[in-house]
Amino acid sequence: MNADVVLDTNVLVYAASTAASEIEKSDIANTLLKRRNIGLSGQILQEFFVTVTRKGRVPITDEEALEWIEALEELPCVPVDPPLVRLGIDIARRHRISYWDGAVLAAASRLSAGVLYTEDLNHGQLYGSVRVINPFLPN
Repeated sequence: MNADVVLDTNVLVYAASTAASEIEKSDIANTLLKRRNIGLSGQILQEFFVTVTRKGRVPITDEEALEWIEALEELPCVPVDPPLVRLGIDIARRHRISYWDGAVLAAASRLSAGVLYTEDLNHGQLYGSVRVINPFLPN
């Protein structure tokens, strides 16, 4: 199971957003979703569900969130297992970032993805073999 890129939770949340203030980010996120060879993790899907149904600017229904998750099931997805947790902890400690970001980077690494699209980490920084790109920065 491999992927070229991983989309972090915030990218998926913007893709599902209908908030007027997030139209530009939603367009960018949906463009990224059309790329080939995208990967995810179980953690990303869990965070997506909670965020879009409970924390989003315009929350969506559980059923709408499940439709998104069903559509994303076609993509390679790393399960959360003890080795992934340990690798996430190691990455978080080494780079002094949160465990949750470390776990997403661990999933990207497991998928052999060279890029993680997120706005939560330092744009352009290399974490092991995974480069972080913030797709929402102005060109």
